Amino acid sequence: MAGLLSISEPNADSTTDLLNQPDPHTAAHTYSRDDIAQLFDLPLMDLLLKAQTIHREHFVANEIQISTLLSIKTGNCPEDCGYCSQSGHHRDTTKLQAEKRIEVDKVIAAAKRAKATGSSRFCMGAAWKHPSAKDMPYVVELIKEVKALGLETCMTLGMLDTNQATQLADAGLDYYNHNLDTSRSYYEQVVSTRSYDERLDTIENVRNSGINVCSGNIVGMGESRDDRIDWVHELLKMPKAPESIPVNLLVPIKGTPIGDKVLAEGQLSVLEWIRTIAVARICCPTSYVRLSAGRESLSDSEQALAFMAGANSFFYGDKLLTTGNASQSGDDRLMRELGLTKQFAAPRAPKVLPVMDAMSGHQSQVVLAD
Repeated sequence: MAGLLSISEPNADSTTDLLNQPDPHTAAHTYSRDDIAQLFDLPLMDLLLKAQTIHREHFVANEIQISTLLSIKTGNCPEDCGYCSQSGHHRDTTKLQAEKRIEVDKVIAAAKRAKATGSSRFCMGAAWKHPSAKDMPYVVELIKEVKALGLETCMTLGMLDTNQATQLADAGLDYYNHNLDTSRSYYEQVVSTRSYDERLDTIENVRNSGINVCSGNIVGMGESRDDRIDWVHELLKMPKAPESIPVNLLVPIKGTPIGDKVLAEGQLSVLEWIRTIAVARICCPTSYVRLSAGRESLSDSEQALAFMAGANSFFYGDKLLTTGNASQSGDDRLMRELGLTKQFAAPRAPKVLPVMDAMSGHQSQVVLAD
């Protein structure tokens, strides 16, 4: 890290301190809120260099984890998230047609196509406030069937209680997505039907069940930089930072309250989005930082900057739930030009139980049945 000194001004003490702060992978809490704010204020090239240096200490350089996202139940969600076309509160203005749960065989067919094109993780999302008791056998079956293909599994189904999280963990779910969306202080401007603490409760239930946590944000909803700082700080206040952190740029959808506001007032600078990615990488060095919604609007050069900032995961496919995504052929071309390679899947190992023969004392392990 000593080589980073040369990119700082000799008298810029605070900048120099941040550029040379010890790698925080053993204690992410070493970054205070003030430290995070100073990271956001760094010259962009300094910030990207620090982010990429930290990234290479924890991940294989130029390797990208690729996921595919499928909506398994679309629309008519009871939540009132101001950015989301799937909210039943906005259906009269967005005109989104609600769809029932997709049949299991159709989901598996989509997962097979995803694997064939190079995705290592298959993500499934349902427009629910929370899954009902009758939904749980369905999602458990999906997890088992997708894992049987050798893919990592991820789900986003709304809020989970402890029992539901345990059921998903027992089925072998690798990741559960539940975004914080924004800061605690700005949250009431985004949604009123679910509290910030309820989101944190679900994340805690997921964590306690043994499932990897996927939790990120959406930038460009009208929040301030202070809100983006507070969101990163919220991640560091968790007992353990999420293993996967999607950093989305709002895709403003006409007919949604926040979408209409952003379309009228203008969108957030892409460079501010990239700054947010870089700060997330620095503060959460061992997490996958996911380049998510909004990527379809980026140029090749802007995507290259996002990867330089430490993003090492993105979604394949032409659609993310109900919004557009970059084309797969374009992604393949860009990866070739940038020299990026796809990461292989590494699903969670099956649960095992240690067993000792009472007569011989021989020890062995039994794989628990799903």
